[in-house]
Amino acid sequence: MKVSSFKCGPDYIDPMFHEKIIGTDSHNLDSFFCDENTIKYLLHENGKNSDIAVIEGVMGFYDGANGRGSAFSVSEITDTPVILVVDCKGMSDSIGAVIKGFLTYKIPSNICGVIFNRLPDKLVTLAKKICNELNVNYFGHMPFHKCTIESRHLGLVTADEIFDIKDKIRFLGELAEKNIMLDEIINYSEKTFPKFMEINIKKMFNNPPVVAVARDRAFCFLYKDNISLLEKIGCRIEYFSPLDDKCVPENADGLILCGGYPELYTERLSENISMLESVKSLIDGGIPTIAECGGFMYLHKYIKNNNHVYKMAGVFESSVYRTDRLQRFGYITLASEIDSLLFKKSDKINAHEFHYWDSTDCGKSLTALKHDGRSWKCCQCSETMYAGFPHIYFYSDIRIAERFAVACSEYGGKK
Repeated sequence: MKVSSFKCGPDYIDPMFHEKIIGTDSHNLDSFFCDENTIKYLLHENGKNSDIAVIEGVMGFYDGANGRGSAFSVSEITDTPVILVVDCKGMSDSIGAVIKGFLTYKIPSNICGVIFNRLPDKLVTLAKKICNELNVNYFGHMPFHKCTIESRHLGLVTADEIFDIKDKIRFLGELAEKNIMLDEIINYSEKTFPKFMEINIKKMFNNPPVVAVARDRAFCFLYKDNISLLEKIGCRIEYFSPLDDKCVPENADGLILCGGYPELYTERLSENISMLESVKSLIDGGIPTIAECGGFMYLHKYIKNNNHVYKMAGVFESSVYRTDRLQRFGYITLASEIDSLLFKKSDKINAHEFHYWDSTDCGKSLTALKHDGRSWKCCQCSETMYAGFPHIYFYSDIRIAERFAVACSEYGGKK
């Protein structure tokens, strides 16, 4: 079957695994970032050419920001049947209490069946009995095994870093084929996409501005839909590697430095002096620039890492440093204090932060608002710059992508 894959929430790493395993692009569906119609549009747009669309959840089924952003909310919006995966390690009859809790916490829950993870074979009969009593489908189990995928401070180690990933996936696939009722799961899938209003995206340029996008092992946190939206507007994308290339593509009219793991490659990034100079020269010359999280770190004067100080691009005089806990984690709403590259004063845009690192100067162009009432200043913005720790999803407000693209086109015209 031709499969399209999606990830609930703002995560970057799980979609990278989808792409590696399935061999197709994976897309995010985030009900905090987007309104309901946009969620339905993106599901259709990115799944219409497949035989089946599979959506992976996020965190606990009901976890989000006041309900928004949760896997449950995406299942409601898209009318998608849910398979609950229950970790059974250390439990027997209590498994039933967990499942009943999820089934009744919100009604309807959309949960049509259960997969039992880390379930001993001897408890399969009990698992089937629990499902029968709770009137929910038994869709199989995954037994204990020693095949693991390691984690680090921001989540799983990325797919490209696992040398034996094909062997691991083959093993897990064989285990799933043996123990999970794939045909029954397919039969329970919805046959049609939910109805939606078409989103009007206008192609804006006859002469496409070229947007240079950083993409390598250090800079890999990139929303596919951000890139495809720029392309629909009329931009041409050229990827480059701050790790390996000598300079930004010469024809660049705009620059995107996405997030990732620059802290794992500080020595190599610091030693690539020609790239650092190329980036600084372009930014000083006014090239429209988006630098998120790891990209923002790269623009600092120094990264302080493992008792070493590594020189970076020096666009900002400040330094970044490692902390021992997540900083300002989770969903936020950004309120703009000024007119800038992406925002007009008083704009409010939903965004997300997830980082252990901090800066001696995070900026104060925007105010970040949490749903629990907390707030703080963030981001360094100007007519040509958005730089900060928050990650932005363009479909939250398509005007963000349009403003960036127009600025790139104008810069290219002056150049």
